[in-house]
Amino acid sequence: MCNLFEQAYACLMESDVQRKVALSRLTAAGFRNGDTHILPWHEPKTVAQAGQPLRPELVSIKRLPQRKLGSLAGRAALIHSLVHIEFNAINLAWDAVYRFRHMPAAYYADWVRIADEEAFHFVLLQTHLRTLGYDYGDFPAHNGLWDMALATQEDVLLRMAIIPRVMEARGLDVTPEIINRLREIGDTAAVAILEIILRDEIGHVAAGTRWFEYECEQRGLSRDELFPQLVTRYMKGPARKPLHLEARRQAGFNESELAWLAGGS
Repeated sequence: MCNLFEQAYACLMESDVQRKVALSRLTAAGFRNGDTHILPWHEPKTVAQAGQPLRPELVSIKRLPQRKLGSLAGRAALIHSLVHIEFNAINLAWDAVYRFRHMPAAYYADWVRIADEEAFHFVLLQTHLRTLGYDYGDFPAHNGLWDMALATQEDVLLRMAIIPRVMEARGLDVTPEIINRLREIGDTAAVAILEIILRDEIGHVAAGTRWFEYECEQRGLSRDELFPQLVTRYMKGPARKPLHLEARRQAGFNESELAWLAGGS
């Protein structure tokens, strides 16, 4: 009988890209099929760095070169950045499973599903990147997503507020414009992939909303008051504009939150 926490840790710490993807999808299938169970396991260890390959080189976001989308290298660099986001998202989903114990079974079902979908997104984007003559690791990248995972590792409420509802929600805002730019240059394959990812990411952010609200209710906290406080503390203010309001509504943001994010009261 497989233990979900043990399997999640194995997925999280795997550094080989293809093995991480395969193990993630296998673990998710085992959980869906009832072969992997939520069983007691040792208390979560501090994970300073999730498993990752030697490449790409991780640099400060300020050191990432700016490339024009009109060139092949520029388009490949954009796709590579999206591949890297999905790779990190696999780690973040498994960390959400491994890190936080004593949550309802539905919580783990959500984050196992999300890990599986992030692995699928990674494969779609990496495969497309290879058609452009490049592969994951050919461009530098930054470690900002994992840095924020470390900043939120002590509290599931904080993790749900910041990673899905800020970091991933930002993807809901920017993806439509990326789709438009790729459509303009005729990359219909990338457009189709990003439309799949946008659809799925609404569900990922919605899971963050669901469990953030659950934790607020469990602790007798006001979601509408707490969310702006946490965003201000950890992200230095509301999200950059424009906001994809309809996608955020589908992901569970209420009108009070949207008004604050948009700069209202």
